[in-house]
Amino acid sequence: MSIKSLIINPGSTSTKIGVFEDETLLFDKTLRHPTEEIAKYASIIDQKDFRKQIILDALKEDNCDIHSFDVIVGRGGLLKPIPGGTYPVSDALLADLVAGVQGQHASNLGGILAREIGDAIGKPSYIVDPVVVDELTDVARISGMPELPRRSIFHALNQKAVARRYAKEHGTTYDALNLIVIHMGGGVSVGAHCKGKVVDVNNILDGEGCFSPERAGTVPVGDLIKMCFSGKYTQKEIYKKICGNGGFNAYLHTNDAREVQKMVDEGNEYAKLIQDAFYYQIAKDAGAMAAVLHGKVDAIILTGGIAYSQLTVDKLTESIGWIAPITVYPGEDELLALAQGALRVMTGEEEPQTY
Repeated sequence: MSIKSLIINPGSTSTKIGVFEDETLLFDKTLRHPTEEIAKYASIIDQKDFRKQIILDALKEDNCDIHSFDVIVGRGGLLKPIPGGTYPVSDALLADLVAGVQGQHASNLGGILAREIGDAIGKPSYIVDPVVVDELTDVARISGMPELPRRSIFHALNQKAVARRYAKEHGTTYDALNLIVIHMGGGVSVGAHCKGKVVDVNNILDGEGCFSPERAGTVPVGDLIKMCFSGKYTQKEIYKKICGNGGFNAYLHTNDAREVQKMVDEGNEYAKLIQDAFYYQIAKDAGAMAAVLHGKVDAIILTGGIAYSQLTVDKLTESIGWIAPITVYPGEDELLALAQGALRVMTGEEEPQTY
């Protein structure tokens, strides 16, 4: 018997929903929220009822009976660090999403809305592989300053989804492989997947590793300290330089890799230098992850929106193709990844995790 799921993926100014029958998408919608509408609410949690009603109205418009669902799945938010997997939205998990234990973010609403809608129809609710998935080894947590342990915050949902897809397409299991997965979007995360666990990865939220379209990545620390105490910037302004206005935004005033490519094609030498540095830094991080895996790498997977660029694939293949064969899964299908996570639990393929 097929399993019908409602998938909820809240963003800062939109909520994406998808309706699946097993892994088949029946329909999806992006429900846009005007800035002036969002501004009415003092906090993200205060948006809950507003977004819930919009979701219910959208389903009604498509003649989709809310009681026809077997499971409701929400995007996981900024919870406490947890291993990867599919988690029922328990009371403890719900409380931490509401409290925002690692910060307030629109994704926190995913699990909250899934639980409310699931409870209303008497069906289970789950989250899958939130950004706070933390499977780092103990040695990977050491930063050099005891007060500042390294943390794992990355594109866990898509990284694990494409790793599982690669395993399935090659007739094996995720926990039998060593993979380097490179997600390239507004942020870039480079993860070392060892037998089903992401044992090392750069923290994309706070600026670690290679720079990206919007993030500065690892910068010279001494000079950053001087900048922080120069009196020219507030804490908020410094953070925005690291996360939001860093990378391509800082150098070329765009966060669109296609615009950067256009500049390069038009002969902009500075843009070419920055683009080359982007590939250079990603390759360096991939080399580091190869060392983490002791050189035993079954494949390197390129994913995220920038993986649609053939030049990007060619440049990275030239730099790191010697490490392992390269597979490309461009873009990211978060709705499908969430549906698959719940499906694995509902069919008994995988045990649910406990928060």
